[in-house]
Amino acid sequence: MSNLEKILNNKTSCKSVWFMRQAGRYLPEFRKIRSKNEDFIKLCLNSELSSKITLQPIKRFDLDSAIIFSDILIVPYALGQTVKFFKKKGPKLNRFNYKYFLNTNENEFFRKLKPVYKAIKLTRKKLDKKKSLISFVGAPWTLLIYMLDLKKSNSKLNTEKFKSLKNLDKIMDKLTLFLCLHIKNQSKAGANVVQIFDSWAGLIPDKLKKDYCFAPNKRIVDFCKKHKIPTICFPKGIKKKYKDFNKFVKPSCLSIDPSISPTWAKKNLKNVVLQGGLDPKILLRSNKAIFKRATKYIQIFRDIPYIFNLGHGLLPQTDPDKVNKLIKFYRSYNG
Repeated sequence: MSNLEKILNNKTSCKSVWFMRQAGRYLPEFRKIRSKNEDFIKLCLNSELSSKITLQPIKRFDLDSAIIFSDILIVPYALGQTVKFFKKKGPKLNRFNYKYFLNTNENEFFRKLKPVYKAIKLTRKKLDKKKSLISFVGAPWTLLIYMLDLKKSNSKLNTEKFKSLKNLDKIMDKLTLFLCLHIKNQSKAGANVVQIFDSWAGLIPDKLKKDYCFAPNKRIVDFCKKHKIPTICFPKGIKKKYKDFNKFVKPSCLSIDPSISPTWAKKNLKNVVLQGGLDPKILLRSNKAIFKRATKYIQIFRDIPYIFNLGHGLLPQTDPDKVNKLIKFYRSYNG
């Protein structure tokens, strides 16, 4: 059992470190593969390459866990939407087809995502048994932001479009069922833990957070508890609503974003493992600045179950050497 699983399952205080987007754009070995594979979704569905990319940071760094190389938008793809990625603009999906979505069955969904499950099996075979393999999904709200094109160019909610939507609850219910199925299939393939990314939870008006953030996440977490799958929830951008989220959803672990004070988190987020918080931008600064900021998090969380991680994904311009030095600093820290 890895340190990550010891912390999540037993609430043990021991050292555990991994990083969001640890397999990706900042690594030259990844960029080499990416340059030969223009279609990002096809790359995610190439089982051998997905597994190879997943293991790249494990070969480089002293990390406890691997996170499967995939994308949250692989689920909308499996539900019938075309997903394309554009430089500096991000992902774009074709127009949502409500009837096609409702008629998608589990067999078709599984068939489209079979390469993901194969990649997990391949990776689990190659990964040290003492290391965890993390799977992930996007939370229903965050996926709907992309599926229904609800985000303005300035990263704010398109309120008029949101208010005009029909059948939103039905769409969210069915999407949640497919997300649970995807989590279960990833777990069967060999994943030990799942992280649920609600990256756009901060866009939800406060009065609707319970309906569109808390409740869907709880359904998924309850499903995972039934199947004994540890959960890490990441409702990014909800600020002090993290406290209400924790009480309502009750995940195994809460991943905090950089806007959350670690002191506030320790005081207010009880009966849950905490993860992350460190601003990824700090890795663009000097080693001295990096170690100083890391020390703050390590010191504050030193006497509670805590997983050392960032408050979001590693940035493309991050120097891998600084990532390595940060991991070594964390591993050797005895202050």
